[in-house]
Parts: sequence; C-alpha cells; structure tokens
Amino acid sequence: MREITYLQAIHEAVDEEMSRDEKVFVFGEDVRQWGAPLGELKGLFEKYGPNRVLDTPISETAMIGAAIGSAATGMRPIVHIMFAEFLTVCWSDIFNAMCKPRYMSGGKIMFPVTIMSYCGAGISAAGEHSGCLDGMEMSIPGLKIVAPSTPYDAKGLIKSAIREDNPVQVFYHKNLILSGLKGEVPEKEYTIPLGKADVKREGSDVTVVATMLMTHRALAAAEKLKAKGIDIEVIDPRSLAPIDKETIFKSLKKTGKLVIMVEEPKTGSSASEIAAVVAEEAFDLLKAPIKRVCAPDTAIPFTPALEKVWMPDEDKLIKAVTEIM
Repeated sequence: MREITYLQAIHEAVDEEMSRDEKVFVFGEDVRQWGAPLGELKGLFEKYGPNRVLDTPISETAMIGAAIGSAATGMRPIVHIMFAEFLTVCWSDIFNAMCKPRYMSGGKIMFPVTIMSYCGAGISAAGEHSGCLDGMEMSIPGLKIVAPSTPYDAKGLIKSAIREDNPVQVFYHKNLILSGLKGEVPEKEYTIPLGKADVKREGSDVTVVATMLMTHRALAAAEKLKAKGIDIEVIDPRSLAPIDKETIFKSLKKTGKLVIMVEEPKTGSSASEIAAVVAEEAFDLLKAPIKRVCAPDTAIPFTPALEKVWMPDEDKLIKAVTEIM
C-alpha cells in the first residue's frame, strides 16, 4: 500500500469531498495563496476557484458566523481557524448559535460545519499558538470532535466530518504535519466512523489511552516498557466526542489498569472526562487507581527547554505505568 504524509492525507480528504459535493467549500486566513499556514490546502484555490476557496479577514467571530449562515442555507462549509486558542474568541457563536439549534428545533435545523484547527506544542510557538482545547470543547453539547494521529485516520475522519450533519471540530497536531509523518493510506475511497477508537498496540498489563502526538509517544514508551517486561495496550480514541467507551472498557477487562496521556493541562482535560467515565461506568474493572499523564496547569512556555519540560513524554508515561504495576 502507498505511503503519504499526514499533510497529504488532510489535503486529499478535503479535495475529494469538494470534488464529490459542490456544496462543500473552504475558507479561512491565507487559504488561497498559502493553502493555510502549513500548506495542507495548497492547490485547492487553483482547482476550485474563488467561489469555493475564500480568504478571510483576521476575525474568527466573522468566520464562524459565516460558517453558520452558509450552513443554514444548505452549504457544507469548512472553516479553517488557524490555531485552537483562536476558537476562544468565538466561543459564544460555537456554543450557542452553531451547536444548540438542532436540539432546540427538534432536529429541523442542521449546521453541517467542519472546523479545522492546528493544536499542540513542541515548536516554541508560545502560549497563544500551542494549546490543545480538547477537554474544553468536549463540554459543548452538539459538537463532535475528532483528533487523528495518523495519515490514515486523518483522511478517513475528515471525510466523515465533512459529511456529518452536525458541527464537527477537527484538531490536528502541528508536529504531525511538520515532522513529515508518513503512513499507509489506501487509494480507494474510505471513511472512518466518528466515535470509533482504534487499538494501536495490543497489550495485557496496562491500558494506555492517548491522543494525537501523545499516541506516538505512548507507542515509543511501549517499546521501552517491553524491555522491562511490561506489556501496555495503546488505544487512540480518534474521536473525543462521542468517545468510544466500549473499546476502553473491553481493554480494561483484560488489563484492569488505566493511564490516560493527553497534551493538555490536567484540570478539566479530556483525560479528566475519560477518567470520570471509567470511574462512573466501569469502576469494577479497575485493579488500581487511574493515572493521568498531562501537562501542568500553566500557560505553555516559549523557551524550548521549558516547553520540553511542560509537555508529557515517554518518561512521564513510563513512571505512571510502573507506579500502578
């Protein structure tokens, strides 16, 4: 099977859906000339023209408002909000105007909006261009969230997100693009259902749930732990809303131990929500306390040395795993 980069997978997903459905269009800052800041949409303007690939002013509230309005008329907008932190300036529009009307209208009003945003630290982009807001957005009723960690997952999940009749937030980690991460992706069309996790590595001793870049760090830690005789199972949720509880519970029936690794401050993180779900619905499966490997409750440092300390890594995961063995 062919291998393509994470960036190419994002591009293919958007390109194929724009080709498939003329109601799909994309807009955001610098999407025409640059194809977005990291280039994942490059070439779409030349292919689809100015009516379907639009540049916007630097106004996230206007962009989200335009997405809501166009979706209300039957379009399927893809709005590129550069960095996750920028979503906070249009929180009311997302929370109230975009995500509530389907429920409040008894299902008569649908806003099939796809929001695409970079997230993640590790490149010294400082506190306002590096965060992950997964846990914050998980608290919004009516919003679905995907966070792919591989090229295969990125393409399949983004295609499903664009076809979804509810609003979907797509987070993708900058490091997965900038590192040139490659993976096998079929040439034949495929989609990945929202709300379905993937077991990236089977194991018998400890269940590790990890997202995006942390999935790769968990897999690296697994090899180090294997040398110590500890066999961890790595689960990538892929979708954070809805979360695939059943896959996590199935793993816990085997291991009885859970560590959750995410790149967010611990308080209110997606790790906190996953831990709460397990404690509430599968407490009898646990043989040890749940561990969370997260970032500290601080802003993300600009200095590379401090940023490295701030980020969860293999050593922190190994420490958490060994503590519950």
